[in-house]
Amino acid sequence: MWWGVAAALLANTLYSLGFVLEKRALTALPEVTIRNPARLLRLVLGSPLWIGGSLALASGFGAQLVVYRTLPIAAAQGIFVSGLVLLVLLSARLLGEETTGRERYALGAILAALLMVVLSLKEGSDTVSRSAPYQLILLVCVPSLAGGVWLYGAAERRTRHRHRAPTTGVEYGVAVGLLYGVSSLAIKGVSSCLTSSGLGGAVVGLLKSPYPYLLLFTGAFGLVMSQAALQRCRASLIVPVCTTVTSLYTAVLGTLSFGEALPHDPLRLALRLAGTVLAVSVLLAMPRHDQPAPPPPPQPPVATKELTPP
Repeated sequence: MWWGVAAALLANTLYSLGFVLEKRALTALPEVTIRNPARLLRLVLGSPLWIGGSLALASGFGAQLVVYRTLPIAAAQGIFVSGLVLLVLLSARLLGEETTGRERYALGAILAALLMVVLSLKEGSDTVSRSAPYQLILLVCVPSLAGGVWLYGAAERRTRHRHRAPTTGVEYGVAVGLLYGVSSLAIKGVSSCLTSSGLGGAVVGLLKSPYPYLLLFTGAFGLVMSQAALQRCRASLIVPVCTTVTSLYTAVLGTLSFGEALPHDPLRLALRLAGTVLAVSVLLAMPRHDQPAPPPPPQPPVATKELTPP
């Protein structure tokens, strides 16, 4: 179990560092858009800083495989959400992004929700499931992917309105979070396939499952969508929203899909449900628009000296 906790904390560090490095790289690039993915890929692959960030994210993916083999889904998501604190600190230090008072309160509430989820865990009583029916996984994941792509497209259409208010990127975060939630379930499925005896049997079992294909879809669309969203919005807000949606999606639907039972003890069950409800409520209450920048103070008129004829 402690190996899983250590792997989850390592994944938090790698994911936070990767997102911040990619955001810093994107600020120096021309505007990217999902309508031209080839140009987007050409630009980001030409940035060494972005490549470093993507390598950190890929390493976090490897650590996440270890997590799902040693910890229940709900426990893993509780630890992953704690990485929001590190992300906000890195964003302030490396990107100069400042969060508002309302957003800081929201992050505090999310951490309180995390504490409730962690307190609902009990070593030895929470089982780690190894498999799920493929039909059920597809029934859960396909509508989620369609909903995430639709929501992202709707947010993109609103940004093209001339008189729109400055967006914080909550809609972008929810859309990408849905895709990454599906990706998280696929990672859990891959980790279960790797328990097969022998490398050949594991590879065959993996290719027969829907998990590698879900990862390919979420990897391709998630890459393009997340980079465009990161360039337009603050990483200190969009990544916490994305992480919260991903964690809640995985904890709730992953627990049900993979058959990991909820706590039987009433107190532990109440803590887990209350933490989930609190995190969702905070997400819904977060501001959708940034405050417009105050107008510059009026400049005093410049006195002109009149010339008199000789």
